Amino acid sequence: MQEQTHSDTSKTDMAASIALPPSTKLHQNQLHHSSFRGSPLPPSATPCTSIKQKQHGSKTYLTKISAKFELKPPPYPLDALEPHMSRSTLEYHWGKHHRAYVDNLNRQIEGTELEELSLEDIIMKTYKKGNILQQFNNAAQIWNHDFLWESIKPGGGGKPTGELLELIERDFGSFEKFLEEFKSAAATQFGSGWAWLAYKDNTVDHPRPSEKDKKLVILKSPNAVNPLVWDYAPLLTIDVWEHAYYLDFQNRRPDYISTFVSNLISWEAADLRLQKAKIEAAERVKEKEKKKEKKKDEDSDEEVYVDNSSSESDSDSD
Repeated sequence: MQEQTHSDTSKTDMAASIALPPSTKLHQNQLHHSSFRGSPLPPSATPCTSIKQKQHGSKTYLTKISAKFELKPPPYPLDALEPHMSRSTLEYHWGKHHRAYVDNLNRQIEGTELEELSLEDIIMKTYKKGNILQQFNNAAQIWNHDFLWESIKPGGGGKPTGELLELIERDFGSFEKFLEEFKSAAATQFGSGWAWLAYKDNTVDHPRPSEKDKKLVILKSPNAVNPLVWDYAPLLTIDVWEHAYYLDFQNRRPDYISTFVSNLISWEAADLRLQKAKIEAAERVKEKEKKKEKKKDEDSDEEVYVDNSSSESDSDSD
């Protein structure tokens, strides 16, 4: 597989079209353009569709639309995260590893029923409650990396504000305690994997829901596994596969984690994902209530049949 190269012109075009300066915030209308639980739509989540044609005599018929996932660039130039993450790391991490996941998945799903599914649906269908199918790893790694690039930004780090900070302080005791637990999860994930801050809304299935059922949690996952398969809404992540940091930090994973948390995290992206997760959870509650009301109406409309034959025969015998 050849590494993608960029001319000076393409670098300029990329910077002009996708660069996000440090002060730029993700806009609220992104909430409505995502099919992903709790996250803005990752760039490669939308498949590139191609129309296959069939020739019959002098006429051409459209026979099938096949989905191909594309590798899209991070939402900033490849050198925008320096000195905290080098251009070389992004060229290898995004340009080689992320690209390989996209290419491999496209080969794996071609000509199968998975070809017409969204990326998230492929992830859920191939996870199979831990009995993972071969397409899962590439599909999940595409999603994970799209999510990762949106989780960081030039001039990131610092501290969240508003409701997100309030929930962090409520569920972890303090922001400092959260940082300690998040770093620990990333450092102690054995081998390759990820650490996540995620939102879990348990009110849908709870008989007596309360605000305490809406919680932030820290998760760690091996290899390609992500919180979607556990029904959590991820808010931010850190990649602790070795290829994510080895060029810059060699085997010093704790140094990479500290640098990532202090200088790269986009708390604006995390807050946007929290708001989206809350909206989706509220919609799930409404949908559940609608189903309950519909069932109640259906039950009340059922004809009640009473067998009076036995009572009539008893009356005749008297």
